[in-house]
Amino acid sequence: MNVLEVDGLTKRYGQKTAVENLNLTVRQGQIFGFLGPNGSGKTTTIGMIFGIVRPTRGDISVFGESNREALARGRMSGTLEQPNLYPYLTGRENLAVVTAIKGLDKKCIEPALAAVDLLEAANRQAKSYSLGMKQRLALAAATLGDPELLILDEPTNGLDPEGMREIRELLVRLARSGRTIFISTHLLDEVEKICTHVAILKRGRLQRSGAVAELTAAKAAFRVCAGDTRQLFEAVRQYESARNVRATGDAVHLDLIDAAPASLNRYLADRGIYVRELTSQRQTLEEAFLAATAPQATAGIGDET
Repeated sequence: MNVLEVDGLTKRYGQKTAVENLNLTVRQGQIFGFLGPNGSGKTTTIGMIFGIVRPTRGDISVFGESNREALARGRMSGTLEQPNLYPYLTGRENLAVVTAIKGLDKKCIEPALAAVDLLEAANRQAKSYSLGMKQRLALAAATLGDPELLILDEPTNGLDPEGMREIRELLVRLARSGRTIFISTHLLDEVEKICTHVAILKRGRLQRSGAVAELTAAKAAFRVCAGDTRQLFEAVRQYESARNVRATGDAVHLDLIDAAPASLNRYLADRGIYVRELTSQRQTLEEAFLAATAPQATAGIGDET
């Protein structure tokens, strides 16, 4: 099922274009990472999805209906930029306000606080919370009512590594229970750990989108280990298809223009060099992100997600 569809979404402020002809499809059960440098249009896009920002052009549908209808029916919830809390109310009271607005039973407050590890601080005023605690309280508020789609803008901002791990595990549990998660973040390592799909923006235009596994697929780079590293290095340097050959420690690294490691293995065996390791090197999500947002990157090459 297509949970979120964005078609030709554009937002202009006078002569400035914040988002240009954006097309996205997010499917049920995905944890979808929405990535881009500062000023790339991520928050503006989320504002349009929430109905806070009016698009200049384009359409947004959630579960096949308008985004406003999905919000009204409680099928979509989330956070936008900084946590929007009542500073002089306690954490528990903040969630009570949300339950009243949504028409929910207050019994759902305690499990939401427990899920984000805020039970001990629930009776403190929100103004006394650290930024990380405020982020967790905002996430607890977003999950009240069990919305099917969670849209989160920088949900781990201000969290320490332990807090990021807890939020990461919570989001994975929510996705496994059937919810769809849409996350805007700068933390590429976190995205690579939990996201199934990503879209990368640059200056308001889609650069790449697709499954994380596809974007980080093995490239034509290999690591080779054998008994004598120097002998291995000299042999690989003479291999016709080898490029960028370099030795580090007990391994030799290279790119293969034909991406055929079996042929390299046979070549080395013919010379009495028997390989104990020949592995392809994955591209990290960071490398894919930097390639997509580099000055020479071309917009509009996104794949279907």
